Amino acid sequence: MGKTVITAALTRLLREECHDARAVKPAQTGFPPDDDAGFVADACGDGGTATCTRYLEPALAPRVAAERSDETLEYDPLRRAVERELDATAVSLLEGVGGLRVPLAGDREVIDLVADCVDRAILVSRSGLGTLNHTALSVDLLERRGVDVLGIVCNRYEGATVAERTNPPEMERMTGAPVETVPPVEGEDPAELVDGVIEALSTDFRERLPPGES
Repeated sequence: MGKTVITAALTRLLREECHDARAVKPAQTGFPPDDDAGFVADACGDGGTATCTRYLEPALAPRVAAERSDETLEYDPLRRAVERELDATAVSLLEGVGGLRVPLAGDREVIDLVADCVDRAILVSRSGLGTLNHTALSVDLLERRGVDVLGIVCNRYEGATVAERTNPPEMERMTGAPVETVPPVEGEDPAELVDGVIEALSTDFRERLPPGES
């Protein structure tokens, strides 16, 4: 369970609250079988709840996947396509492609697209040992680029180790961002997976979701 399941949960939660919400994936690599936009659509029970602007077959960073496939992937056309999709819906969620420093197109990285297209983000992090450094660096990068971090979702949280139990409060201390923990949710059906995530989200977290804006 990763950021796509969280994206699907947020999309469906917003739609259930009567917002016209849709998820936008800039680029999908490893397609098929990987199809994050398809997963979100299945989880929401509506093919119109998610879209992807570019598909690439190799399961690599988008820039590398395009290069290996002898396909052209330019940043400005990709950014314009993403902006059109974001503007087409009242509440749009832009899902990342791997991490913020993943090569996207040309010399641009995922963080460039995020900073160009949105001004707020929810960061999905791992729960176990090693996540503090990665998460804090990601928050620092987002904030340096003018993106406000609304919160951090600590994913697949079980609290089984001392590291897991101490990571959420330490993340909050290091970043100043509120941290939400979501336990592992198992299953094959996208809708059932998303049910489990939505059930785990606190009222405080839901109230931080800004309706009517990207």
